[in-house]
Amino acid sequence: MAFTKLSIDAAGADATRGSFPPSETDVWTIFRALRDARSVFGLRPGHIQTLQAMLSFLKPGHGETVFASNNSICRRVGGIDERTLRRHINRFVELGFIKRNDSSNRKRYRVRSSGGECISYGLSLAPLLQRASELIAIAQEMENNRRDRIFVRKQILTKLAHLEEYDPSNAFINYARRALRRKLSLPEYHALLASTDAECQSLSTPDDPPETMELPANDGQTVRHQSKSKKEKKDLDNDVADEELKPHLLTSVCDQATSFSTVRLRNWLDIEKHARTLAPMMGIHPETFEKAKSAIGVQKASCAIFIMLQLGKRIRDFGAYFHSITLGQRQNQFDPLALIKRLSETNERTV
Repeated sequence: MAFTKLSIDAAGADATRGSFPPSETDVWTIFRALRDARSVFGLRPGHIQTLQAMLSFLKPGHGETVFASNNSICRRVGGIDERTLRRHINRFVELGFIKRNDSSNRKRYRVRSSGGECISYGLSLAPLLQRASELIAIAQEMENNRRDRIFVRKQILTKLAHLEEYDPSNAFINYARRALRRKLSLPEYHALLASTDAECQSLSTPDDPPETMELPANDGQTVRHQSKSKKEKKDLDNDVADEELKPHLLTSVCDQATSFSTVRLRNWLDIEKHARTLAPMMGIHPETFEKAKSAIGVQKASCAIFIMLQLGKRIRDFGAYFHSITLGQRQNQFDPLALIKRLSETNERTV
């Protein structure tokens, strides 16, 4: 194509009503934007080839109406049949990119009056040019999304390489690589990255350090202090053991998690099934849930899912937090019953 910008006559039916000067309209920039965003409008490559051929018939200074016959357009596309051409044109008309200005005999031509007024009969591409800003914005958004997906994907691959170096037999590596074979959306990539981060932390997290204790002035006080601490801890463990967290208490307090269930959660088995459904939605890999189940038990692992969802925005990263309270340094500190009581008291105060 020898020209890049379309100079449009401001008179008559071909006058542009766009938001930018007609003389600065780069028709091929608009075409490339629609080509890149074609999936948004449900267009196939054949539609784009037809539009490209139609644009090639426009001449500088002669407006934005295509006067070429269907036969001429078919030949320029590459020999498609006229039926396919009509179908493509109809699709562009439905989308509002082309407007038909038909003459009485269906011929395509232009007539001018002695005063310079002009009427064009043919396929007007003015609607396409008027939507330039919209199309360019959509194409830019899709390009940004594509670049972000590549960026997050590279992060995941880097972390998987480190995981493979330290633990080649890790089952999560195969799961992640299988997932990367699919065309994932940006949120799915972010969820996989969060799961990969959690898996990396499980390998790099050191053992829980021993609790430090401030020593008193002499050994006698130290012995008495240790004995008292052990006695208090023992009494506390006995108190907790005497009280049991009931399923109905968990589901009533953690109403955020319960609201996602289509059936009533009657027992711990129902709660576990629902927790397994919620976990991937929160960026927690099924393998991580299984490890947590083995480490702290199925009830506590399920409670962690419900409690985290109830806390909502107070938790920045669900995957990392779940790993911390079930497999990491805060594992021994995680007490579902105490947290449920605290959440229940908070709910009562806000009612």
